[in-house]
Amino acid sequence: MANYAVIGAGWAGCSAAVELSKRGHRVQLFETARTLGGRARQLISHGMMLDNGQHILLGAYRSTLELLTTTGIDPKTALLRLPLQMCYPPESGGMHFVAPRLPAPLHLALALWNATGLNRADKLALARFSSTARWMDWQLNTDCTVAELLARFDQTDNLIRLMWQPLCVAALNTPVSTASAQVFLSVLKDSLGAHRAASDMLIPRYDLSSLLPLAAANYIEQGGGQVYPGCAIHKLQYKRQWQLHTGQDTYTADGVIIATPARTAAALLAPLSSQHGIPEFSYKAITTCYLKYPAGTTLARPFYALQERPEHAAFGQFVFDRGQLNPQQAGLLAVVISAPAITQDHTTLAQALAAQLAADLHKPALAHPEWSQTITEKRATFACTPGLHRPQQKLTLPELEGCTSLALAGDYTASPYPATLEAAVQSGIAAAKAVLQTP
Repeated sequence: MANYAVIGAGWAGCSAAVELSKRGHRVQLFETARTLGGRARQLISHGMMLDNGQHILLGAYRSTLELLTTTGIDPKTALLRLPLQMCYPPESGGMHFVAPRLPAPLHLALALWNATGLNRADKLALARFSSTARWMDWQLNTDCTVAELLARFDQTDNLIRLMWQPLCVAALNTPVSTASAQVFLSVLKDSLGAHRAASDMLIPRYDLSSLLPLAAANYIEQGGGQVYPGCAIHKLQYKRQWQLHTGQDTYTADGVIIATPARTAAALLAPLSSQHGIPEFSYKAITTCYLKYPAGTTLARPFYALQERPEHAAFGQFVFDRGQLNPQQAGLLAVVISAPAITQDHTTLAQALAAQLAADLHKPALAHPEWSQTITEKRATFACTPGLHRPQQKLTLPELEGCTSLALAGDYTASPYPATLEAAVQSGIAAAKAVLQTP
């Protein structure tokens, strides 16, 4: 049994640690914060267990679903599974697009046929996009922006506004004007281009720390490993064996996986090598505003897309009814703002979003929540732009010739996916295999 250290207990680090533990190795998992989960973690506000951001998964996220099962979490009870949909509040006059539970691609064809809010030109454009992308096997010879791709496929302005722009921002947290078309196509291939269940939308019923990190920590400890929350690694050294220094204590390991944010990983590696290969990334924020109303307040659907309001400095793009996920959170709505920078203070922003909900759903009472909690992850994801260089999980440093027991994990590492939970989980598994030198 070898001894491995994983630095960082976000979803990438947790997946790496579980993979190593599953293969019979002893794992030490270090996390600077007191709460495990990284950018997908729990927090408490007004006596309620919230998340630092509202997340949604896809049925295509096989690695994540398998990892949950490994750690003892049943995806069928932990996640609300919905068919692929893009629905706006009926009162707002937007689109209603819901895929029936039929085999692919029939489910998409019928969803398109029955969709409201799209005219004949919109539906023909969407059908043309789907058929052409399949013919291309969802691959581009040269990456470009999503906006350029949509222009090539003659997508209508209405379809871009109601379908492609919200999907792109939700998946890549980058607007169509600057988002990578190839990464966007990769997401569509594994969802729209795969079997019907792959396109399902999965919304967590548990808080995000309970969904994976806490279960992962328990799994690791049951395997003889240890988890160290609130323990920051400040320095790495290699002398036939890895030494990890906290400033007060030193830990040893046969192999190390660095599963921190890219900037932290680069700082840890810089004293070891000038050729670590981790670039500087640009980042995009995600803001989640929780609005609490009386317990009887509910939406007709678990979530809605919201109409863009370019005339406003910030506007909600999606709203989730948390009470339909967890009865203990009845009356709690979560409004998500992706990509754009927020300039208002949290109180002003919450008031604006409450007013938006009141207008879009034609319910004046929504303008006056009992309380609000706004959380902004300033570095929620990297800006997923065309041709972006992302480092491999396997690290070989010239200055440490012969050392093969070092790897990176994180949603910023090489992957066909953008910065999603699935990309993080896949990177952790790949990093574990890299330090073990297994296929």
